[in-house]
Amino acid sequence: MASKRLKILLADDDKDDRFFFDKALKDLPIPTQLITVENGEQLMEYLSENSENLPDALFLDVNMPRKKGSECLSEMSLNPKFKSLPVIIYSTSLHEDLADQLFKDGAYYYIQKTDLLELEKSLTRILSMMIRKKLSRPAREDFILNNAIKEKL
Repeated sequence: MASKRLKILLADDDKDDRFFFDKALKDLPIPTQLITVENGEQLMEYLSENSENLPDALFLDVNMPRKKGSECLSEMSLNPKFKSLPVIIYSTSLHEDLADQLFKDGAYYYIQKTDLLELEKSLTRILSMMIRKKLSRPAREDFILNNAIKEKL
């Protein structure tokens, strides 16, 4: 029996980053369906229209036009319909104070945009936890999921 395709929502304004993310997903042996939105307003509209059929996970860029990812996450944390949606921050910037706030607002993990190999490692880890139904919010010290950063610490 084929395993269920994981429905992944990516909110990212950068066309190249969306392409890169899609390529990384397709390189993995885990079946996925990718849906993308290009800014925070589109994200909130999509979530509102699909609140009865949410994706399995949301990968959220922090710095987007029209509405920042951090604003979206803050709004989502106030809506009970979105409480069970795992949000993984996927961003170029990495600032501890911002990471603290994103964690407080309910994000599960923080992946810094790096190269394709690192992205594939992080996606494999997260999607594997989702398949095994073991994806849950970690302690704050395990929130930042970058393999390269983890090795330095």
